[in-house]
Amino acid sequence: MNVLIDSHGWIEYFSDGPLAAKYAKYVESANNTEYVTPSIILYEVYKKIKSTKGEIEALKAVAHIVGNTTIIAIDKKTALNAADISMRTKLAMADAIIKAIADETNARIITGDEHFKQLEHVVFIE
Repeated sequence: MNVLIDSHGWIEYFSDGPLAAKYAKYVESANNTEYVTPSIILYEVYKKIKSTKGEIEALKAVAHIVGNTTIIAIDKKTALNAADISMRTKLAMADAIIKAIADETNARIITGDEHFKQLEHVVFIE
């Protein structure tokens, strides 16, 4: 099974948040073979890190993600799957896209985001 670190995990790690150490084993093991990242996560991570730590740190975080995971762009199939997931689970758009890509790539979602807590194939960090 592949691995998908949710925005929450990347942000926690790169912001040196209270759960950073728990995410470290995933972030530091990231590789292009087993780790996938929906492109929307780049948006979320860049925006949050830039607003809290500045552009240089945001670019470093994004460079790490891009260099060590396979980036998956949303396409029409994923968009429709995400809409169905959102209607079924009440996830917001970005989270539904992340879940759709996790399902399509057979990936476990690594996250501390409560919205994912009860879903299948989620490793919840707390």
